[in-house]
Amino acid sequence: INAEYLGKSTQTPPFSHMSSTMFCRALHLLPSCTRTSRLRLSHGFKLPYSNQFRSFTVAPNTGIVVSRHGGPEVLEIKEIDYPSAKAGQVIVKNEFMGLNFIDTYFREGKYPHPLPFVLGKEAAGTVVGVGEGVTRWSQGDRVAYFLNANGAQARYTAVPSDELVVVPEKISLKQAASVMLQGMTVHYLATDTFRVSPGNTVLIHAIAGGTGLLLSQVCKFMGATVIGTCSSESKAELAKTVGQADHVINYSTQDFVAEVKRLTNSTGVDVVYDGVGKATFLKSLDCLKRRGLMVLFGAASGFPDPLDLNVLNAKGSLFVTRPKLNDYVATPEERERRATEVLQWIEEEQVVIGNITEFDITQAANAHRALEGRQTTGKVVLRFSDSSE
Repeated sequence: INAEYLGKSTQTPPFSHMSSTMFCRALHLLPSCTRTSRLRLSHGFKLPYSNQFRSFTVAPNTGIVVSRHGGPEVLEIKEIDYPSAKAGQVIVKNEFMGLNFIDTYFREGKYPHPLPFVLGKEAAGTVVGVGEGVTRWSQGDRVAYFLNANGAQARYTAVPSDELVVVPEKISLKQAASVMLQGMTVHYLATDTFRVSPGNTVLIHAIAGGTGLLLSQVCKFMGATVIGTCSSESKAELAKTVGQADHVINYSTQDFVAEVKRLTNSTGVDVVYDGVGKATFLKSLDCLKRRGLMVLFGAASGFPDPLDLNVLNAKGSLFVTRPKLNDYVATPEERERRATEVLQWIEEEQVVIGNITEFDITQAANAHRALEGRQTTGKVVLRFSDSSE
C-alpha cells in the first residue's frame, strides 16, 4: 500500500475491496501520512486518522463476546470485526458503556439471543463515520444511545442514526452512558406506567442502585412521598442523601411489609416499583393500597413464580404490569423525547447522578460479579483504558 497515495488521492483507493478489519491492520504498517484525510471504503466504513500516522487513533475493535451461556467466566474480551456504516447507520467510537442487569440475563441465556454475540445495550462516545442517507450526524459529534439490539460493549459500534441523542457539553460521556437505559426506564416508569403525582406514596425496591436513585429523585420532584428498601445502612444513607427518599427500610434487619404498613397507617402505597423480582414480589403485593399497581420492571434476584390472578382480587383488586423499555421507545420520536428530557433533568440539576463505579473493559467479569453480588451502589460503567474523558 502506497502511503503517499493515501495522502493525495481523492479517488477510490485500489484496496477498497479489503474488509475494514484487514484495512485497519494494514494501516498500522504504514509510515507517517502527510495530511489529514478521511477514507471511505467501498462498503461505507469511514476511517478518520491524524496527520501523524503513528498516532493513528483507530485501535483494534475489541468487544465483550458471549459464545456460551453461563456465569461471568464465559465473557470473552476479544478482537472483533470493525462495523461498516450501512445506509441509515452511524459508527460510534464508544468511550463508556453502561452495565445493567439485562446484560446478565442475556449472558445467562434467560433472554434468548443467537450465539455468539457482543453484549451491551447502552454507550456514549463520538461519531467517526456515517452511512448513506445520514445527514444529522457528523464526525466528532458527542452522542449516546440505547440499542434495541445488543452490541454496545465494543470499541466501535454501528448504531441506527435514529437511536442516537446529542450529549450536551455540560454532561460528560461517562454520565451520559450511565443514564441511557436506566434514565429512560425511570422516565417511562414515573410518567407513563404510573404517572406519579403530588400526594402519591411510592415504594422503590433496591433504592440505592442506579435505577433506584434516579427514580427516587424523579418521584420526589413530581411530588410523591418515597419509601425505599435496601440491604445496608450505608445504602440507606445514600438513598436519603442522593435519592432524597423520605423513608428507607433496611430489609436485612426489618420486615419491609410491616414498616410500609406503619409508615402509611396501614393504608399502603399507590405503586410499588420492583426491579428485584423473586425475593420481593409476593410480599410487595401486601404493601399496596386497594387498587394499587405492582410494577415489576426487573428480576435481579430471579423471576417470580407464576401468579394466581385470584390473589390480586383477594388483596384489594390490585393491578400488575411487567413493562420493558423497548415498548416505551417504540418510535424514534418517543425515544428522543425520553432521552432528551432525562439529559435535561441532569443539566438542570433536578436529578443528580450518584456514584458511578468504573471497570476497565478487561475486568468485565469482575464488574458482572460486583453487580450481581450487590457490591455496588449507583451505576456501573465499563471503559477502555484510553478513553478520552
